[in-house]
Amino acid sequence: MADKQTKLVVGAGSALIDILINGTDDFLEKIGAAKGGMKLIDDSVIEKALAMHGSDLSIVPGGSACNTVTGIGKLGGAARFIGKCGNDEMGDIFKAGLKKNNVEPALITSSSPTGRVLSIITPDAQRSMLTCLGASSEADPREMTPNLFENAAIVHLEGYLMFNPELIQSVLEQATAAGARISLDLASFTIIDENFDRLHKIVDDYVDILIANEDEARAFTGSSDESEAMKILGQKADIAVLKIGERGSVISHYEKIVSIEPAGHGGVVDTTGAGDLWAAGFLYGLVNGLPIETCGAIGSRCGFEVCKVVGASIPDDRWEKIRELII
Repeated sequence: MADKQTKLVVGAGSALIDILINGTDDFLEKIGAAKGGMKLIDDSVIEKALAMHGSDLSIVPGGSACNTVTGIGKLGGAARFIGKCGNDEMGDIFKAGLKKNNVEPALITSSSPTGRVLSIITPDAQRSMLTCLGASSEADPREMTPNLFENAAIVHLEGYLMFNPELIQSVLEQATAAGARISLDLASFTIIDENFDRLHKIVDDYVDILIANEDEARAFTGSSDESEAMKILGQKADIAVLKIGERGSVISHYEKIVSIEPAGHGGVVDTTGAGDLWAAGFLYGLVNGLPIETCGAIGSRCGFEVCKVVGASIPDDRWEKIRELII
């Protein structure tokens, strides 16, 4: 069981390298990407898309749960990441990135290449993803051993793990056995559409903290009415979050509704990592016992700041400003 005084957040998800490019809606259509969503593909599709696009790109460590625990590490919190990567140069880059950002690596390695995500940023600052899971898809439920979850206060899962049912079940069972609260980011409406019944069962059986954006909430609850969707989410988990973009967010805390104002307006260049970094700020506040309104405010600021840069890495000087909210 976890030490009741622990403040460790453990992220479990896909260890991926993000390739960031700019593109038009027409480009998305040509390469078969779902606007604002995520599609699993093989590596050849990424290579074809890059050949069509050209050489103007950025390469950074990524993956949803990884982005979240990295944010927690940057805030000065205790963080660990569980995932599987290749025993290759990209895997080394991934591990070094975790350590640099104050995150304990709990990585399993494979002879397969490290997974990659092609993230296409359109002029409206939306990001659409094509994902080749690579080594991360080989994570074995038997590799999710108790020591990986030791002393976890919260285990945060990305919805993308739904593509490996046995793996996510193993993570859920080990996290529960460790005495941790379980946080789930629904990740993408495409995930929900393809795993609807199973996802609802997992939330009912295991999840304490449920995080969704507008599209994900609509797909998960079946309601286009924001208030109704929020009510359903709040009945599903002790804490439920509905992120509503530039309007801020709404939190159901044991079915009490709290509205969180946006941290700012304008200057948005890329929404990559916005939800992941919102979760980072929110979970950091939660595990440190801060009021739910403060948790939401930190999350909102983290999500806003990452939208002002390309990719999911907030510059160090902006982290200093975010940390001022905590003091």
